[in-house]
Amino acid sequence: MHSTLQETLLSTIRSITDYPKPGIVFRDITTLLGNARAFRRSVDELVHPYAGSKIDHVTGIEARGFILGGAMAHQLSAGFIPIRKKGKLPHDTVSIAYSLEYGIDEMEMHKDALKPGERVILVDDLIATGGTAVGAVKLLRQMGADVVAACFVIDLPELGGRRKLEALDVTVRTLVEFEGH
Repeated sequence: MHSTLQETLLSTIRSITDYPKPGIVFRDITTLLGNARAFRRSVDELVHPYAGSKIDHVTGIEARGFILGGAMAHQLSAGFIPIRKKGKLPHDTVSIAYSLEYGIDEMEMHKDALKPGERVILVDDLIATGGTAVGAVKLLRQMGADVVAACFVIDLPELGGRRKLEALDVTVRTLVEFEGH
């Protein structure tokens, strides 16, 4: 019997209570990534709407976005651009400050990673409050990118991140939802 995509993903995502702090349920996709069928189905489903369209780059947010983004870029015959925490990239960078739940952080990408007008898809494992993803979209647009979509395996809708991206006119694609945070 073939299970639905939803069943496959929900059964392979590990939930860890009280991590990284009390009251939080951490949604761990390392178990999904370790399951060949779930990993393949996730990547296939994330790229499906964009197959055959011209995508220049997939941009992944450190670190799980690198894993998903590399696989997506391969399937789309696109390049891959890492978006990293400040100080991790070796060449000239452009950076942006963004809001976290408890403060501000910075992310950056190489200045020469893309040309204005190139079509990109942003990817990460999960969309929660949206602070990191919104920062990444603003950074990409600052570089002149056409952000075609933002893709995530997991959405935590109660935290409102999807709405923040949609308010920036970004198409959001997610595969499963979890209640809470």
